[in-house]
Amino acid sequence: MPKLISVGQYIIFFWSCENDEPIHVHISVKKISPNATKIWLTESGGCIVSNNNSRIPQKELNKLLDIICDKHTDICDEWKDFFSTEEIKFYC
Repeated sequence: MPKLISVGQYIIFFWSCENDEPIHVHISVKKISPNATKIWLTESGGCIVSNNNSRIPQKELNKLLDIICDKHTDICDEWKDFFSTEEIKFYC
């Protein structure tokens, strides 16, 4: 599973087996975990919290969402490269 970004104790990544879903990332605290927070990327360059299973405090989660939005294009490029696709499905 590709680790995309590290921010302090948080790791932003995607699972290598989820390419059939719309593009999204997960956020874990300190190490990659199946109980990660899930964030959908939107076609307009934003993101939406699907769940906060990592129980990230809202203030910190908001900062992480800003980073994900700022890196939207890079994340999309990483998704395309990793899953060998030119087409991305978005949540909305």
